[in-house]
Amino acid sequence: MLNSVLARGYVFLRAAHFGPTVIVTTTTFLLALSQYAPLNALRVTIAIFVGQVVVGWSNDLNDYPDDLKHNRTVKPLVRGEITSKQLLRAIKICAPFTLIFNLFGPLGIKGGLLYLFGVGMGVAYNFYFKSTLFSPLPYALAFAALVSSIVISTDRTPPIWLITCGALLGVAAHFANVLKDIDQDLESKIKGLPQRLGKKVSRIICASLLIGTTLILHSLVGNTPLLVIGLIAAAITSIAPNSVIFKSLIITVIIDLILLLNAVDSELGSLVI
Repeated sequence: MLNSVLARGYVFLRAAHFGPTVIVTTTTFLLALSQYAPLNALRVTIAIFVGQVVVGWSNDLNDYPDDLKHNRTVKPLVRGEITSKQLLRAIKICAPFTLIFNLFGPLGIKGGLLYLFGVGMGVAYNFYFKSTLFSPLPYALAFAALVSSIVISTDRTPPIWLITCGALLGVAAHFANVLKDIDQDLESKIKGLPQRLGKKVSRIICASLLIGTTLILHSLVGNTPLLVIGLIAAAITSIAPNSVIFKSLIITVIIDLILLLNAVDSELGSLVI
């Protein structure tokens, strides 16, 4: 019985884009841990996680016809492991908890509303911005809102560098996420900014955004070894074959997240609530 429940839960986690959700949730916990006592940091993380799964599920629900067309069998809906009706029901169940956990948890009204704005941007991307010239905009706003919400919840103003790095990482994530499906997207007439620019230009933009983020964070917390690794991995992103590009992206993102957490600790300090 327990194994069946866990297996079912894992299916829904995969439908929520498991990899990115884990990265965002883990980063949130580490960032919140520098500002909150462990229990409150965990509560913030749960609130963020619930919002992330709603965005991920709405993405899979909206993309289902196209995923089916291109036989993307990594998606639980395409594999028949869950149905659209079940996924919609999960969204309806989790959406109220997203509001409650964020508005009435440690983030408070200000931090909670800002993060919910980011969730709204994620859903808006899924249903509208994805096929427009402004497809990077929701990513920029959502990622900036995520990191800023934790700082605002402690009654401080998020520094410009934090907002900027959040936005840059968000746009880089958008270009990186689209790269693998550009040809199929164009076939389906999905024409966001990366699809319009093409693979080569999109890779260069993604690499440039990551390099910019790395340089900004390095200027705040100098760490030459991490800087060199991050810059090399980001540069490889612009020229590497498809089999290598996502590995170099992951390395660069990990470096930037380490630098980001160090910068928050150095520039904002620890404020345990």
